[in-house]
Amino acid sequence: MKFGTDGVRGAAYTELTAEFAARLGRAAAQVLGPDAGSRLVVLGGDTRESTPMLRDALASGFSEEGLDVVDLGTATTPMVAFEAQRLGALGAVVSASHNPFGDNGIKLFAAGGTKLSDEVEGRIETALAGLAAATVPPGVVRTGSSTEPYVSHVLSILDGRRLDGLRVVLDTANGAGHEIAPAVLRAAGADVVVIADGPDGRNINDQCGATFPAFVGDAVVDHGADVGVALDGDADRLIAVDNTGRIVDGDHIIAICATDLRDRGELRGDTVVVTVMTNLGFRLAMEREGIEVVETAVGDRYVLEALADGGYSLGGEQSGHVIFADHATTGDGVLTAVALLDIVARAGRPLGELAAEAMTSLPQVLVNVRVGERVPDVAARLAEDVEAAERELDGTGRVLLRASGTEPLIRVMVEAATAEAAESVAERLADAARARFS
Repeated sequence: MKFGTDGVRGAAYTELTAEFAARLGRAAAQVLGPDAGSRLVVLGGDTRESTPMLRDALASGFSEEGLDVVDLGTATTPMVAFEAQRLGALGAVVSASHNPFGDNGIKLFAAGGTKLSDEVEGRIETALAGLAAATVPPGVVRTGSSTEPYVSHVLSILDGRRLDGLRVVLDTANGAGHEIAPAVLRAAGADVVVIADGPDGRNINDQCGATFPAFVGDAVVDHGADVGVALDGDADRLIAVDNTGRIVDGDHIIAICATDLRDRGELRGDTVVVTVMTNLGFRLAMEREGIEVVETAVGDRYVLEALADGGYSLGGEQSGHVIFADHATTGDGVLTAVALLDIVARAGRPLGELAAEAMTSLPQVLVNVRVGERVPDVAARLAEDVEAAERELDGTGRVLLRASGTEPLIRVMVEAATAEAAESVAERLADAARARFS
């Protein structure tokens, strides 16, 4: 197995086994560990039934190479990254994020909680290939850690302000944030109704969470709430809904936060970093506001690299990964929720109004085409079809074909002046991809 856009991911028990996790722990320790100056690793994982097995095996691999392991047990990705930053440690998370329970994955952070570069991942893959099959030793000792530092860290974005008077429905996706997220929002003063907070090992992301926002939208209407927020399985991203249940996606959240930070003098360089998947309407809105847009490939790691390279303070993805670089080393759905709710509270206006004012999305259609194996050069191999689609749109939209970084999928994205035009072009490109690669 190789690294994708967000760590290593595959089917639990068959592709992602305990033996593999132990070897990956050893390989990561050899590249990132004692010889590189770090003897401590912070470990956590989500609520999948396979996670404890993989977490123990990964910890065993780290331990075998001389690292001390702080196992947080069930913990969100941003919690692990924060603790790694706070302790100057490596970080490791067992999670497949938004994928169904049968999948799992392993994400690694360098010392200080930063994402790994392609070069470092390549070195780990080389070290992994050179290791013989491992016998997983039992009995990893968990030392754990208090959640208080993380809660205080998230609340610091409020600068002493409160969320009193806001009624919020929180969907934790039956995932890693099912305890910490309600605790943070309640500590901030919000009136919180929590749903999808009963993980059973198999219901993570099941008809709930950031990939199924209709669930939180219905609950917002039922409870008469002001806002709904939905996390994914490892709580590193967030999708919101307004008081009518209408979705406020990552593009709108970033647009709202970008203008707010700019108005408060906290948007460094008056620049925001987004990916190629970001709606054209976002770019038009930022141009209107005088905010520069830096564009990267899909994946929060590339957004993070651009933020660091340019010294910028805000970036993210349409899918809901939002990165406040002054506060975190990775996307954090809980932190984003607090920041967004703070803006709503200060504005004294409904989220729906703020979202509509921030930007208008062009109709966008995304079609996923399942293939037998990943096709990383899909755009080049379907170049004639893409050129024909772009001629048809005649400058009124755009086309993007790319391979998923985590699944054997081709993602076809089309934006156009009308939904009908976007759907027509997207289906033709999807048919071309199916005919060529399925």
